[in-house]
Amino acid sequence: MDLFQLEAFVTIVREGSFSKAAKALYRTQPAISQQIRRLEDELGLPLFDRASRRGVLTDAGQVLLEHAERLMNFKAQALAALQDVQNLRSGQLVIASNELTCLYLLPLLHEYRRLHPAVRVSVRRGLASRIPGEVRDYGADLGVVTYQPTDVELQSVVVYRDQLAFVVPPGHRFVGRREVGIKDLGAEHFVAHHVSSPYRARVVETFRKRRVTLQMPIEMPTIDAIKKFVAMGNGVALLPAISIEGELAREELVRVRVPDLDFERKLRLVYRREATLSHASQAFLAVVEAQAALRKGRFSFTAEQ
Repeated sequence: MDLFQLEAFVTIVREGSFSKAAKALYRTQPAISQQIRRLEDELGLPLFDRASRRGVLTDAGQVLLEHAERLMNFKAQALAALQDVQNLRSGQLVIASNELTCLYLLPLLHEYRRLHPAVRVSVRRGLASRIPGEVRDYGADLGVVTYQPTDVELQSVVVYRDQLAFVVPPGHRFVGRREVGIKDLGAEHFVAHHVSSPYRARVVETFRKRRVTLQMPIEMPTIDAIKKFVAMGNGVALLPAISIEGELAREELVRVRVPDLDFERKLRLVYRREATLSHASQAFLAVVEAQAALRKGRFSFTAEQ
C-alpha cells in the first residue's frame, strides 16, 4: 500500500468515477484502474462494487476511506509545512557560540529577525573546542569559532577580523601614552579568563620570547566579570576588541596599544561541508554576506579551504 494508491482511491470516491479521477490526477484511466486492483489484491478485499459504474464503495471501502482521507490530509499538511520552511515562514536556526563570539552575532541576528521573523532562532552556548563537533554531528546548523577547524567534513568562512586589546582602568599610569612596550608590562597584574585558548597561549609565548614576566594572579569565569574587575582598578587585561566597545565609549576602560601584542583574531562561521543546508541556514549566510559587503571594515565573507 502506498500513498499514490490511496490518493487514487480517495480521488475516485470524490470525483464519482474512475475516468474523472484519472483526469484529476493527470493519469490514464487504465493506470488508475491498475492501482486500485493492486491495492485490492494487497488487502484481499474488494473496495468498489463492480456492478456499479459510479464507484460505489463496499463495506471494506468505507472503512478504508476514513483512514485514507486522514493520510491525505496529513500529506497536505506536511507539504504545506515544508513550503512554509522553504519560504521561511517557519523553521528553526540553531547556532553554537560562546560568550565572545555571540557578540559578533547580535547585529546579524537583528537583521535576520527583521527579514525572517517567523524563523525560530536558538543560540546555544558551548565550549569553543567542542563547537565544530556539535556542528558536524548535527547538534547545531552553524557554529562560530576563532580558529580554523581541521575537520575535513566542515567548511569555514572568515566573517570578522577582531584584535586583542590591552585595556587598563582610568587613572592607570599608562593612560595618555600612545603605546607601551611589552617590557613595560612585567610589573602588571593581568586578569585572565579561566578557560585557556590559542590566543592566550600565543600571548604567553610572546612574553616568554621577550623574557618578560607575565603575572596572571587572577582568573575570572566571564569576560564581563574581567571588564568590571579591571574597571574597578584591579589590574589590566587583554580582551577581544569587540567585547569592550561599550566600556571604551563610556570611558570605563582605556585601551593602550602594545605593538608586540597586536594579534588579529579571525571569527569564523562553520557548517557541514557536504550536507544540504536548511533554508533557514542558507538565509542566515546570505545575511552575513550582505552585511559584510555593507559594513566592510572588520566584517568579511571569505571561505577557507
